[in-house]
Amino acid sequence: MLSKYMFYSSVTIRRGFTLEEALQMVFSDDIDEIYIEPPDAAILTDEDSGEEDGGGVIDNLSGAQLRAPAEVILHNNERIGGDDQLLNAEDKIVVQNNSSQPLLVQLEKPNWCQGDLQPPNSNFQAGTYVQYKHLTPTQFFEKFIDDDVIQLLLEETSKYALFRNCADPKVSKEEMRCFIGILVLSGYNELPSKRHYWDIDSDMRNELVYKSMRRARFLQISKFLHFADNNKPDLTDKIWKLRPIMDKVKQTFLHYFEPEENLCYDESMVKYFGRHSCKQFIRGKPVRFGYKIWCLNTPSGYLTNFEMYQGNNPRRSPVYEKLFGKASAQLVTMLDELKALKGTQPYKLYFDNLFTGMTLLKYLRDNNYEGTGTIRENRVPKGCPLTNKKAIGKRPRGTYESTLDKANGIILVRWVDNGVVTTASTCFGTQPLNQVKRYSQSEKKLFMYHDHISSANTIRQWGAQT
Repeated sequence: MLSKYMFYSSVTIRRGFTLEEALQMVFSDDIDEIYIEPPDAAILTDEDSGEEDGGGVIDNLSGAQLRAPAEVILHNNERIGGDDQLLNAEDKIVVQNNSSQPLLVQLEKPNWCQGDLQPPNSNFQAGTYVQYKHLTPTQFFEKFIDDDVIQLLLEETSKYALFRNCADPKVSKEEMRCFIGILVLSGYNELPSKRHYWDIDSDMRNELVYKSMRRARFLQISKFLHFADNNKPDLTDKIWKLRPIMDKVKQTFLHYFEPEENLCYDESMVKYFGRHSCKQFIRGKPVRFGYKIWCLNTPSGYLTNFEMYQGNNPRRSPVYEKLFGKASAQLVTMLDELKALKGTQPYKLYFDNLFTGMTLLKYLRDNNYEGTGTIRENRVPKGCPLTNKKAIGKRPRGTYESTLDKANGIILVRWVDNGVVTTASTCFGTQPLNQVKRYSQSEKKLFMYHDHISSANTIRQWGAQT
């Protein structure tokens, strides 16, 4: 199987993989994840062949999903077959945006020197959530699922019943709230299927659900529940059926966001075994089937902004995609939306090596933001004086090197931990050094090692929190 994987890597890397080809390599120990690009949107259905309650089987993937482009991620974070086209460190790109002024991102020729970054003087005006601390969980929930959202659900549910030539279910606001409450409860009180909440056996029945709504009524609302008008499909948008409610919830998230200096941008999986063409398959992860969401979060876990991955998003910015690549372009779009609603603030952004690039860091710095993230070897500028990963990996654990690109204000740091890690930052230098405990396999005991820079601690903390 490994030889077959090597064959695919050498022969098909130029054109990328389909999911079917990637699954032929799925049993290789070298492969960590497989992402698929959603197929084209459908008018009446986005179904695959799996049962809604018993999905999560590869054999249930549809033909359109098997033919969709795929990206293979190895254990060493190397990605094969995906879109990873970013600007070289010396590129100067001028592209036109919607305004009269061209968007200019210029990386100066790197001027490498030994030095450190000084923390910038922060004049960040932080907000506070103190006005919400006395709210009950129900009151807080209703801040986001408010009357406007409930009214949208009632109108579109009624329209869909008529679209199906069925009688109007005439769902009331109280019934819809009760229905949503049952869905929330089912998220932490899982049973084999939704029918089991009304089961006659005491080890299955949930008394709260049983006394709140009849099973037939719950199934009727489930049958007709809709968020968009099927008579007005937008086939350029693969998630057009979810778009109205997503837009409402996104605006609410931004509205109640109180500015915090540190924000994390990453991808997240939402578990989903149902029927939709945007459902992703990721091998080797706790959530193997579901939606992939680009998320902008605060340290406390507040979801500031989000966008569902769907391949070619009709709301994408070709300008940003050309400058930063598909994955990072959505971050810049979210920052634009945040700026439009909350004004300009010097946010500090954190991300992993899927997003980090020298052009993105320079753009953030030029626009009064700061960025920090791990960076891939192929995105490190040519001529960077850091010791290559293979050589530095033979040195003792805790060894680190740093170099400062004085022309662009970006520091690169490479250190030896469990593996060799490289970070890039526009705001965090190598000082102060800290000590951390690490277990030595050879000595079979804990040792204290220098932890190279404050940004390393920051990234680890973000990984634990988000």
